[in-house]
Amino acid sequence: MIRIISGIYKGRRLKLVPSTSVRPMQDKVKGALFSILGDRLRGAVCLDGFSGTGSIGLEALSRGAAKCVFVDEYQPSVKVIRQNVAKCGAEETSVVLHREFNRAVIDLAKQGVRFDVIFLDPPYRLLEERNPLRVIRKRGLLKPEGLIVLRHFFKIKPRLGDFKLERRVTLGDDVLALFSPLPPETAADDAAAAKSGASPSTPKPRLPGAARSPKMGS
Repeated sequence: MIRIISGIYKGRRLKLVPSTSVRPMQDKVKGALFSILGDRLRGAVCLDGFSGTGSIGLEALSRGAAKCVFVDEYQPSVKVIRQNVAKCGAEETSVVLHREFNRAVIDLAKQGVRFDVIFLDPPYRLLEERNPLRVIRKRGLLKPEGLIVLRHFFKIKPRLGDFKLERRVTLGDDVLALFSPLPPETAADDAAAAKSGASPSTPKPRLPGAARSPKMGS
């Protein structure tokens, strides 16, 4: 059983996806994550990528996010996400996309959608084979003061360089990696360094502040 642990939907029980490949975040990890995020969710526009059951995006909405886009390409997950959105009565603040993640990012960018907080929980194999952070950076999907939360298995090392790693929290087998945008001048320097074969610069860590978000049509 999974549930919403705080906020306006607190205690709502959510449906599970009948597949071992979908790994809902445990309450302990979820609680730690949202404790870190704190008030930055209020009024935020969020993206729940590789959403599975949709529990993370719904938790964000429960805690004050203004809007959440849920993306998953697995049809049983999409069905469950829609059911869980309905269970919470969150239809007005939710957009559910049945789409491959990179294609969804490209389409959202074309619509001019930008996010305050992006949650990523990709399958282990996909994270090893591809870099979802890169397409987000290339398409400019994260706002300048935005934050990406990447959940991954502790033995997997995500590729770095597209965003600034602000914090890494290990909870059992799970790692929560928090990323913010690189400063514009650093990003330009790193691009030039990559072309010349030099090592990219390492920016001084700085946790970004909360950002207000415009309304986004569904």
